[in-house]
Amino acid sequence: MTTTRIDSWIWSVRLTKTRSLAAAACRAGHVRVNGERVKPAHAVRTGDEVRLRHAGRERIVVVSRLVRKRVGAPVAAECYIDNSPPAPPREEVPLIAVRDRGTGRPTKRDRREMDELRGRMGLGPERD
Repeated sequence: MTTTRIDSWIWSVRLTKTRSLAAAACRAGHVRVNGERVKPAHAVRTGDEVRLRHAGRERIVVVSRLVRKRVGAPVAAECYIDNSPPAPPREEVPLIAVRDRGTGRPTKRDRREMDELRGRMGLGPERD
C-alpha cells in the first residue's frame, strides 16, 4: 500500500470522529496536503504534511504510516508525527447567577450585578 485517501486516513488515525466529517472538512477547504487544498479522494503518501483545521484548532501532522481501517489510539499515534502548536488553555466557565425561585423578575440593579458577575459591560454610564 503506497497511497490512501486523505479522508480515510484522517478518520483512521482519529483526527476526526467520523469519515463523513473528514470528507466535509476536505470539501470545505480545511484540509491541506503539502500546502495545497485537497478533495476527499486525494491520495496521501508517507512523508506528506497534512494541515487540518478542526474544532477551532489547527493540527499539523506528518504522515509516517498509512492505514485504511480505523485503529486504536496507541497505534494511531504511531501513524503520524504531530507538529501542531500546543492547544490553547481552556477558558474558565463563567459563574451563573442563581436567583431564588419565586423572587420575580430581576430589577435593574440585579441585572447590573449579574452583568458584572459575567464580566460584561453595561450600556449605561460608568458606575463607581
